[in-house]
Amino acid sequence: MGEVFEAAYGDEVAEGPRTAPDQRATEVRAAYAGLRQIRQVTGAVPAAWERNQPARAVAITLEAAGFAPSALDATTGARSATGYRVAPGERPGVVRVDWLGAPGSGAATETEERLRECAGVLEEAGGWEVLAYRAGRGRWFLEVEVRMAPRGGR
Repeated sequence: MGEVFEAAYGDEVAEGPRTAPDQRATEVRAAYAGLRQIRQVTGAVPAAWERNQPARAVAITLEAAGFAPSALDATTGARSATGYRVAPGERPGVVRVDWLGAPGSGAATETEERLRECAGVLEEAGGWEVLAYRAGRGRWFLEVEVRMAPRGGR
């Protein structure tokens, strides 16, 4: 049996690619296609699998859309690559998405724009409620959670 696909959350250590970039892209496309197929078969958007593992589903969706995950230096542990970071939010079922990079990388100046692009991808995927917030020092981040179905009745 093959290895289990691991989503890239943006806090992984950059020890060089675990797989060749082309192979990783193929794996990400296959994982995202599987996610979409689960939605199609179950008729749920997002599917129960995504609701149970929202950080994983969000990370797969962002990487499949072509966003690179951030990464940490293997020696220092400092941020070494610019990209998204997906982590559990402050409440259950909520995912936080940040745009991070190494000091001096310019990530801070592109954060708002890149997060807006991430939000667009997640909203287009369907089933996600995406809200942008400004934290201390003016840093933007997204909170992503399952979109609540509209209530019936009047």
